Amino acid sequence: MNKMFFVPFISIVLIALDYYVWMAVKTAFRNAKHSLQNTAKYTFWGFTIFILLGIISYNALPLHAWKNEIRITFMAIVMISVITKLFIIIFLLLEDITRFFRWGTKKVLKKDPSAISRHEFLSQAALAVGAVPAATFAFGIISGAHDYTVEYIPLKIKGLPSAFKGLKIAQISDIHTGSFFNKTAVKGGVEMLMREKADVVFFTGDLVNNESKEVQNYFDVFNKVKAPLGVFSTLGNHDYGDYVRWNSPAAKKQNLQDLMKAHELMGWDLLMDEHRFLEESGEKLAIIGVQNIGLGRFPWYGNLEKAHKGTEEASAKLLLSHDPTHWNAEVTKKYKDIDVAFAGHTHGTQFGVKIAEMRWSPAQYVYKQWAGLYQEGGQQIYVNRGYGYLGYPGRVGMPPEISVFTLG
Repeated sequence: MNKMFFVPFISIVLIALDYYVWMAVKTAFRNAKHSLQNTAKYTFWGFTIFILLGIISYNALPLHAWKNEIRITFMAIVMISVITKLFIIIFLLLEDITRFFRWGTKKVLKKDPSAISRHEFLSQAALAVGAVPAATFAFGIISGAHDYTVEYIPLKIKGLPSAFKGLKIAQISDIHTGSFFNKTAVKGGVEMLMREKADVVFFTGDLVNNESKEVQNYFDVFNKVKAPLGVFSTLGNHDYGDYVRWNSPAAKKQNLQDLMKAHELMGWDLLMDEHRFLEESGEKLAIIGVQNIGLGRFPWYGNLEKAHKGTEEASAKLLLSHDPTHWNAEVTKKYKDIDVAFAGHTHGTQFGVKIAEMRWSPAQYVYKQWAGLYQEGGQQIYVNRGYGYLGYPGRVGMPPEISVFTLG
């Protein structure tokens, strides 16, 4: 959407939604004291004005004009507010549809429709329904955002040389340093990762939200990520600075160079359409890394042909590619010799349910492969839920993940 129409459009939508919710609030307080009714009215619409002014300034000002803590807090408030009101609206809409049909029936039967009105009880019930997601998503910020979970995955690869059987690989993805607000908790997650004593670590993209300088406050945390055989990394869609208004193309280019330098200084081997070999007992295992390759609105920067060239002698091939849509778009069609791909990107939408083998998330309606291990023919892909978060600064039912694989 054109930026000049974005704020007016969002403002109209939010005001319309808030007015619909306000009808329920007004009804719920109609028997309260006049002073309490006024307090409810001014609080409700004052909050709406606060959100609108925040959106206007967020759209008008450059990103660096917002302190990170303020930006995270504001986005959390907006997300929780919108989700809460959507639950209330769904409840009210169902009730209004019922009322409409009742009204139509009574109209046909020539009975007085004036008795049909939104009951105070239903309005209060709608507000109570809205309180549930508000509390849930607030808890997702307080607790879920840094509830790091280690997932252990035995990874069978057909024809894997015995020299690489038992190799331990750890994967993290989607760090999004610009979203963090609890450095102690983030550091604790890295310590969990290091306690796994993996032979190799993979990082599959999105180190930042927008700008390379976001890494600065967490450099001394993530430079502790080490492994005997190396830490291999690649870029995600957020790493290129595509979602920022830059002063010039040169500034954007410099941002990417600074980000690449950050990988180097942390001791991570950033694979820019390249490959590396792990060698043991005369056998080779290829680690292939591509820049971001995605479908739809996500950029296709990578060149798998270039990265793959020269890996013919490897007995097994592992691919780091941030966006899981790349797997079916190119890998399974043209590169049948790539045994396993490692991806991230989806975050599991930071919301869902994961109980034993049962998993559900809105992500599954967007991505064919959205979390966990998938197989087609003799090829596999693992999609990591991500280490950080974006937008909503929390997680509900989809905890941040450290994946640990044992090759066999």
